[in-house]
Amino acid sequence: MNYAPLQGIKVVDFTNVQSGPSCTQMLAWLGAEVIKIERPGTGDATRGELQFDPDCPSYYFLQLNSDKKSLTLNAATADGKKILTKLIEQADVFIENLHPGAMDKLGFGWEDVHKINPRCIYGTIKGFPLSSRFADLKAYEPVAQVTAGAASTTGWYQGPDNIPTQSGAALGDSNTGMHMTIGILAALMQREKTGEGVFVYQSMHNACLNLCRIKTRDQLTLDRIGYLTQFPQYPNSKFPDFVPRSGNQEGSGVLGWTYKCKGWETDPNAYVYVILQRGAKDFEKACKALGFEDWLTNPDFNTADARDRHKQQIWARIEEFTITKDKYEVVKLLAPAGVPCAPVLSTKEIMSDESLYDGNTLVKINQGGKVGEFVTVGCPFTMSNYTPKYGPCPELGGNTDEILGALGYTAEQQAAMKANGTTAPLPKPQMPEPPAGK
Repeated sequence: MNYAPLQGIKVVDFTNVQSGPSCTQMLAWLGAEVIKIERPGTGDATRGELQFDPDCPSYYFLQLNSDKKSLTLNAATADGKKILTKLIEQADVFIENLHPGAMDKLGFGWEDVHKINPRCIYGTIKGFPLSSRFADLKAYEPVAQVTAGAASTTGWYQGPDNIPTQSGAALGDSNTGMHMTIGILAALMQREKTGEGVFVYQSMHNACLNLCRIKTRDQLTLDRIGYLTQFPQYPNSKFPDFVPRSGNQEGSGVLGWTYKCKGWETDPNAYVYVILQRGAKDFEKACKALGFEDWLTNPDFNTADARDRHKQQIWARIEEFTITKDKYEVVKLLAPAGVPCAPVLSTKEIMSDESLYDGNTLVKINQGGKVGEFVTVGCPFTMSNYTPKYGPCPELGGNTDEILGALGYTAEQQAAMKANGTTAPLPKPQMPEPPAGK
């Protein structure tokens, strides 16, 4: 049985770019009917951003909007307000990520929507919590990362590259969408008991900060004892009063690092990550696999605390082992001994791995037309009785007639709304002809 968990749930999606669409796409993949509201004529900003072909929507848009319906709608017109009101009357969830105050100005803030449909859950994504001193900042991905502790604790810890560095992972955008998804699902469960929809507020800052939880753990420890034993700065450098950057150290109590492998001079991803665990038996197995059995009797290395004090020597010697082998060979030699390790994979290597096309991890979607087939990351979790069916993204306004017809609008009314700028862009006024020359 392939029963969609959110079958029968209707979502009005008033979001754009990444944080909101990543949430609503997940809801669509879980079986909800998602109606994406788009600006007539232009649509979601990502349709035309970073395009590979001027006649096609970008992969940015395609990877965040599959299995949705597109309704082009100017909700500022009288007809547009009526249409949006009708949609909300039937909706289970309404989600928006416009700038603060925009939905209230439009007449569709939380209080307005709650009056229209008390059962409708209202989700809003903003840059910062309402209490934040930065609440009025326009939030982009890096803005969330630099204000939530991600950038200040990421990157190299010494030398000219010792600068705050943002993560390649979308901690502020897609991560926020996943946090909002959790909130929406929780609200749907709560509504089963109360019968009433609630207001779910998710900030990009808080979503990013949630993934920096262990850095707040480190700050607590640093405040208490003044140093962090797991960091490469220990024991030879003085710690500041804030959590510093730690390069590629694993981050907890084990000793992990990224090591060069054969070919690193020309391949920027010819690296492997290897972890030495703290337990005596695990360390013994690792030493035997590495051929470093002398470490077992050396007091500089044979205890976890000693290894913390001699990180640099450990990293240098392990790299002598890894640099003569390719990254896959290192894993093949160490993994059977229970050593946590893995090759550093490029996006090209990941997307070329056919084993990942398992129905969830990576999926191929046939968009048709000039786009053809494209690859995206699927639903990140699996369910024993449900696998999403990954369908194409909608054409801009491709479901407008269908949706309006279902709301009871006649063909004549729909034509009138296209003409008055509600569901289609108004024609640009023609420039007067220049006077003929004498």
